[in-house]
Amino acid sequence: MNYPTIPEIDIVAAQKAEARQKTLTKPPKSLGRLEEISIQLAGMKADPLPDVNHKAVIVMAADHGVALEGISAFPAEVTPQMVMNFLNGGAAINVLARQAGAGVTIVDIGVASDFDPSLTGLLRCKVARGTRNMAKGPAMTRNEAEKAIAVGMNLLAQAAEKGLDLIATGDMGIGNTTPSSAIVAVITGLPVAEVTGRGTGLDDAGLAHKVKIIEQAIALNKPNPKDAMDVLCKVGGLEIAGLAGVMIAAASRRIPVVVDGFISTAAAMIAVGLVPDVKNYLFGAHNSVEIGHRAMLKHLGLNPLIDLNLRLGEGTGAVLAFHLIEAASRIL
Repeated sequence: MNYPTIPEIDIVAAQKAEARQKTLTKPPKSLGRLEEISIQLAGMKADPLPDVNHKAVIVMAADHGVALEGISAFPAEVTPQMVMNFLNGGAAINVLARQAGAGVTIVDIGVASDFDPSLTGLLRCKVARGTRNMAKGPAMTRNEAEKAIAVGMNLLAQAAEKGLDLIATGDMGIGNTTPSSAIVAVITGLPVAEVTGRGTGLDDAGLAHKVKIIEQAIALNKPNPKDAMDVLCKVGGLEIAGLAGVMIAAASRRIPVVVDGFISTAAAMIAVGLVPDVKNYLFGAHNSVEIGHRAMLKHLGLNPLIDLNLRLGEGTGAVLAFHLIEAASRIL
């Protein structure tokens, strides 16, 4: 699969932004990370006075065959129910996106059920009806993974044509903390138990079972930690692949990506594994309650903007972080 070239960060634009910060009516560096963010933005966007007026979140929805192993506190039927909630404007991401003045795009990239053909507002990009059960074999074929990445890249391109300054990544899929834990365990080499949390609220027995299933999937599939595509195919998810595509395409257009929580950061690990320079265009939105998230952020070199004990997904933390990034832009 061919990936676009990622432009280098514009050092001159960043230096001009830094010089301007020194002329503003405040003690030098007294606005701390807001100043750092503004300089990062300038370099990413090749603009010493970057705007972030046009903001959006892309929420990818997909199911996971591994949910059959009982690794979630909720049944897979919740995935399509939540998609309907998104479309009706009734989910947390809808509320927070409205507050941030951000558009919301909902994508069916791999939900295991079918939606009413007359339903409006849903982007139908289904690659498969969920992944296969990674505890029994690879989650998807390379062709499926590449198709899902292409979906994300194409959707970002379409959004960029309409005008886009800042993109957030969101996810929905019952069981998706399981592939995300598998991805971070494989790529970092950390023990599964150290990077696996309770997801939607598992008890101690449920968590122990989840760890065992992930260990089984990794032992069976033997994903190559040096090959992000191999990891994605063997223990990943369709929404994770789609979000990786969004990140790659955004970085190629100098559009900063605000990475949400555990699942989105798993997608960022895949995106950076496939195209390393994507890393230069990422903001870590928040520090998730999921214990594996810190290892992901450390691996990617991201310092999250907020820490509010969030663990919802949907892009909620990333859209909250929009406010800080916009504040940094306006200060500059």
